[in-house]
Amino acid sequence: MSSAPKRPEDEKRLATRRKVSDFRKRQREKGLRLVQIWVPDTRSPEWLAEARRQSRAVAMSPYEKEDQDFIDSISEIWSK
Repeated sequence: MSSAPKRPEDEKRLATRRKVSDFRKRQREKGLRLVQIWVPDTRSPEWLAEARRQSRAVAMSPYEKEDQDFIDSISEIWSK
């Protein structure tokens, strides 16, 4: 009995898996390693509300200027 896929979508899925597997193998051979991380969803309304809340809190802080000066001093300018 063959384990080959019967439906075209199964064949496509297997082909995609094979491509991904081959790509990952090539990357490992180059000395790289896959790292996956979870990051905040900046599109969510909850994230936006929290970002606004924190921005307002910083803006209203009596240390706002010193805090901003510090951030500016350690930030790299990308628009050169």
